[in-house]
Amino acid sequence: MGLLNDARQIAKRDPAARSTLGVILMYSGFHALVYHKVSHFLFNHRLKALARWNSQFGRFMTGVEIHPGATIGNGLFIDHGMGIVIGETAVIGDDCTIYHNVTLGGRGHAKGEKRHPTIGNNVLIGAGAKILGAVEIGDDVSIGANAVIIHDVPNGATVVGVPGKIVKIDPAHVSSHAVELDHALDDDPLEIEVRQLSNVLNDMQGQMAALRDEIKKLKEKEE
Repeated sequence: MGLLNDARQIAKRDPAARSTLGVILMYSGFHALVYHKVSHFLFNHRLKALARWNSQFGRFMTGVEIHPGATIGNGLFIDHGMGIVIGETAVIGDDCTIYHNVTLGGRGHAKGEKRHPTIGNNVLIGAGAKILGAVEIGDDVSIGANAVIIHDVPNGATVVGVPGKIVKIDPAHVSSHAVELDHALDDDPLEIEVRQLSNVLNDMQGQMAALRDEIKKLKEKEE
């Protein structure tokens, strides 16, 4: 395990990667993990000011802001990286993939409490997604680009939209993040609701037409 394993996982899961050495030398997402390992060590040894300085320097160098207190598992792949923010009490499991502009943020200002998300293992978080508050994201979850998650998500779910809604739960999860979460194959939750509303309106119009016919027939009999 460790940073070398992280680099190997990135090289394995990124089709653009040419080698593990290339990942180590040129991938800003990997460099962000290196800075965080140092910052997290300093943070846990109560050198919090130094830990914060190192994390801020890492942010300047990579465009990825990870609070020193955040807990990150093995095999995290930060793809592109720019604009990612990971809060102090965030927890990320093993073998996850996070794209650019993702926020694992809080919804409150209370100190000493869990304010940020807990991410399970083998989770994919699409570009621009926002996961807010002390929510729990299960294992094998896929979160679509620009989704906003404010509630817990069960294992194996695919979530899209604002606010995020589950569009499917697939226990037979695809293991490679390079070939999953094709947004074109997932139904838009808003489109589904509009379609359902349209069906209800069509049914009501049919019932009203039938009712008008019945009233007309009754009037004709009375005459």
